[in-house]
Formats: sequence, structure tokens, C-alpha cells
Amino acid sequence: MATAASPLLVLLLIQLHVLFHLSDSSIALPQPQHSSSKERHQPALLQSTCNSTSFYDVCIAALAADPSSSTADVPGLCAIAVSAAAANASGTASFLANASDAAATPEADRALLRTCAGKYAAARDALLAARASLAEQDYDYAFVHASAAAEYPAVCRTLFRRRRQRPSRTTTYPPELAKREEALRRLCTIALDIISLLQTQEPST
Repeated sequence: MATAASPLLVLLLIQLHVLFHLSDSSIALPQPQHSSSKERHQPALLQSTCNSTSFYDVCIAALAADPSSSTADVPGLCAIAVSAAAANASGTASFLANASDAAATPEADRALLRTCAGKYAAARDALLAARASLAEQDYDYAFVHASAAAEYPAVCRTLFRRRRQRPSRTTTYPPELAKREEALRRLCTIALDIISLLQTQEPST
């Protein structure tokens, strides 16, 4: 029988989600533009680069949000993608840290939320390391760092699942957190796809 999430925790996460969306647009997954005319005005290189990724619409939205994407080469577009993922991870880390410190958060949930905040912070740091590797044209290490970043949020989901399996616990994975995990997963996948593109363009030795 499925268990229900703590009502206080769910309500708190929803309230914080609204506040964060009002103050920080980097937290949410970039919304794809569905207008074909809008897409036609994107630079050809941006479109072709995003066409090599698993999430074309999200890629276009994320990269086009940075004005420098209009003149960037493929390594530059890759750096923008990694930065977008890092900003997303950082926003969720702050979101969870605030949730863990909120007075309305049940004491039993605080440690779990702090742990999750730490995982998203680790994802952010891994993405920053990936960007540093990109700057050195070390695409193999950039791929390793971005891959690690994509895995950190899954640890948070696992912790919630393990807690739910305890007889005395009823906490399930909050839908808001699941949405944020998926947003970061897509952004990391886009970054990894573009890094892979760069790896194929490297001159053979």
C-alpha cells in the first residue's frame, strides 16, 4: 500500500517553490519555445548543436537564454549548457537548505533535506569542475565530472525510498523534488551530449 508524504513537508516545499520561482528563474527547467518563427531566428550552430542532444527544445531554451550563445562556437555552447545545469543544481541546493531550516519543517525531515541539499551542492561543484575542464579542452574529464553531477540527485531519491520502507515512516519523494531532479537530469544530459560532440570533433592523434 502506498504511503503519503508528510503534509507539512509537501506544503512547505510547495510554498518555497513559489517563492524561489519568483526570485530565481535558474531553478526551473527552461521552458521550450514552441513558435517555429522563434526557432528560425536562432543561430544555425545553436540549432545544429542542440539537434545532437537528447532534448532539443530544452537545449534551445537553455542556451538561447544566454545572450552569448548567438556568437558562441560549440565549446562555448557547451560551457553555457554546463553553466545552466550548475545554476539549476545550485538553485535546488539552496531550495532544500531553506526547506531544512524552515520552522514549519518537521524535525524528522530536516536531516534528510540537508543531506539532499548537500547532494545537489555536490552536483553543482562537479559541474563547475566540468566547466574548468572544458576551458582546458580536457573533454574526457569534463564528461566524467558532468556524469557524476547527473548521478548525485538520484542519491536523494534513494534516501527517501529507504526511509519510506521503515515501518514508522510515511515520507515519500515529494513531487516538487522529483520535478527538480528531472530538470537537472535533462540539463546534464544535454551537457554530456555536447561534450560527446566535442570529443568526436577532436583531431585524432
